[in-house]
Amino acid sequence: MADAPTFDPACPMSAFPVQIGDKWTAMVVLCLEARPRRFSELRQLLGSVSAKVLTDTLRAMERDGLLTRSVFDENPPRVEYRLTALGRTLLFLIEAARSWARDNLDDLLAARRQHDESPVPSPT
Repeated sequence: MADAPTFDPACPMSAFPVQIGDKWTAMVVLCLEARPRRFSELRQLLGSVSAKVLTDTLRAMERDGLLTRSVFDENPPRVEYRLTALGRTLLFLIEAARSWARDNLDDLLAARRQHDESPVPSPT
């Protein structure tokens, strides 16, 4: 599966401040960039996503017109997910966000750490 990214649980996208739909949508778009995929392939590539969360994400993306779900009359039934033209337009946005992350993620994470380690101000 060299034609799709494999997402490590420590992937910076999980800390990313800009999300498209939800935490997983951008990663699903990237997984479907090269070709259609089955549910089990997506789960394998995404690593830490639960079946329920992936199902919910795929349903929301289908509802929004970002992907199509094709059921093939086989035994057992085969289901594939494919990006639509609208879904492919997100690739430009995701690449811009990834570029921003490469340039700024260290500063963003440092700011979060500093904020989280600061004492909570007492009410006045």
